[in-house]
Amino acid sequence: MNQLTKFIERNASGKKVLLLFILTNLIYAFMLMVTIPNTMIFSDGMKLLDMMPTGYSFDYVNNLLNTLGTKGRKIYLTNQIPVDMIYPLFFGISYSLIMAYFLKKINKLNSTYKYLCLLPLLAGIADYFENFGIIIMLNNYQNLTEVLVSTTNIFSIIKSFATTIFFVLLLIILITVGINYFKNIKTLKHN
Repeated sequence: MNQLTKFIERNASGKKVLLLFILTNLIYAFMLMVTIPNTMIFSDGMKLLDMMPTGYSFDYVNNLLNTLGTKGRKIYLTNQIPVDMIYPLFFGISYSLIMAYFLKKINKLNSTYKYLCLLPLLAGIADYFENFGIIIMLNNYQNLTEVLVSTTNIFSIIKSFATTIFFVLLLIILITVGINYFKNIKTLKHN
């Protein structure tokens, strides 16, 4: 754990953060504009499992996989999932470094606040487990089990929850950075 926080502290520089942020969001944009729509062509308007932040039921998964059909399941497995196996790594690292970068700006990186940098990593790990569950479901859709669907669903919810908490906290920290910035400008003007 100590090595991970040291890695984050060492790499939380502006250029690295910006580069990783751009790469991460290019991958995300590719999924939103290409791989997800290409898969959803076969879903008859049903959302893909990766795009359901509040989770899904056994019946929903069963209906989705049947609706996708052979071709849709294959596209989900060979187009969407491979890109979504790259994204969580980039998301976890880049957003951890973004959090660290802004915590550094308010002199809170060397406090217990540094553990906030772990939230994107948690979301990324949960995303991988979600993806593994989806891969198993796509490959064995005729033999779905409640246990597999519920376990995958738990990881989907953990991913969404960790991501939401992260962005709320990041917003609070960004507001704090902004307030500090304007306080410093005010102080400089009065001196």
